[in-house]
Amino acid sequence: MARPGHSAWLVLAGVLLLAASASGQTQDCLSATFQGGRTFQKCNNMAVLGASLHWTYHAVNGTADIAFRAPQGSNGWVAWGINPSGLSMGGSNVFIASHDSSGTMSVLTTVLEGTSPTFANQSLSFPVPVPPTAEYAAGVYTIFTTVTLPRNSTTQNTVWQAGQGNTGAYLSHPTSGANLRSTLSLDFLSGQSTGGGSNSRLHRRNIHGILNAVSWGILIPLGAMIARYLRVFEAADPAWFYLHITCQLSGYILGVAGWALGLKLGSESKGITYNPHRNIGIAIFCLATLQVFALLLRPDKKNKYRFYWNIYHHSVGYTAIVLSAVNIFKGFDILKPAGGWKTTYIAILATLGGVALFLEAVTWAIVLRRRKSDKSHAAANGAGWQHQRQAA
Repeated sequence: MARPGHSAWLVLAGVLLLAASASGQTQDCLSATFQGGRTFQKCNNMAVLGASLHWTYHAVNGTADIAFRAPQGSNGWVAWGINPSGLSMGGSNVFIASHDSSGTMSVLTTVLEGTSPTFANQSLSFPVPVPPTAEYAAGVYTIFTTVTLPRNSTTQNTVWQAGQGNTGAYLSHPTSGANLRSTLSLDFLSGQSTGGGSNSRLHRRNIHGILNAVSWGILIPLGAMIARYLRVFEAADPAWFYLHITCQLSGYILGVAGWALGLKLGSESKGITYNPHRNIGIAIFCLATLQVFALLLRPDKKNKYRFYWNIYHHSVGYTAIVLSAVNIFKGFDILKPAGGWKTTYIAILATLGGVALFLEAVTWAIVLRRRKSDKSHAAANGAGWQHQRQAA
């Protein structure tokens, strides 16, 4: 850390780690494997609930072999289905996978007639040539089935959902956030999708998350560490200041871009508002903007107001950093990405924290030794002055 180049490498490593986990999320459905050597021609990463849909379309008879995957605890359930009448849950023909009271996997087929269905096992409104089955492994349910696409159309309204309970008593799923966006219009022939679960929206949400994690979550804290620790080393002056400014301004620019994208995504989600995440994001933007203006008003070191400016600068900066970490984790709860995203960010935070603790000890030792040396010189100079007076 004594050499400024190390900071740049740490930034690059953080960006690459997050980019790699983002790529892993995008490629998740393509890399999935299934027991028994099953394969599917196409797949779609659903926008919410961590779900993915895999299928092979047979044009000769208008059927599709389906594999629907979604993470959920063993005491919960997942569902996938088709709604021939519209892009909503009401009227959907669904397959629900869960464990029954004895712990055995089961798949129930039912038609959701309203918002409070009875979950009676019944035939669907379209043929199901192959009885559905399900498996549960590594915290993920997979439903296998073959369906005859309604109206012999390749474009269908698909729905999916997840909640607590089992075959004996399905409990209601949440009625806000991700659970309201689990619908998708999908072309089983081309693989193109539109609607609440479109991949284009998922892509923008992922960009929003990456921009904010890299800017507020990595660059800004790294810039603060540079200012706090590198300035202690005389050889790093004034390089530490320029590194600090580079990290902070880069983080601010990327953060504002991510913040603006978040506002855009929010405006496109009428009736769905994540108030805590949104409000904290606005607060972070305001605090960071104040820091940028504070840079323009920074007093000279000898100015009597510099002491108060330092208090303001440090308190606002550290507050923004803490709020950023909190809001990034709130973003994870909203996006519900693959576990690698959150794990990667936690690892980066732990690394930054570990480096900070190490440098805290090192720099304090340097500062204390420097103070002791200064006192020794002052005492020696004082004794010399007294000796000169007595000799005079």
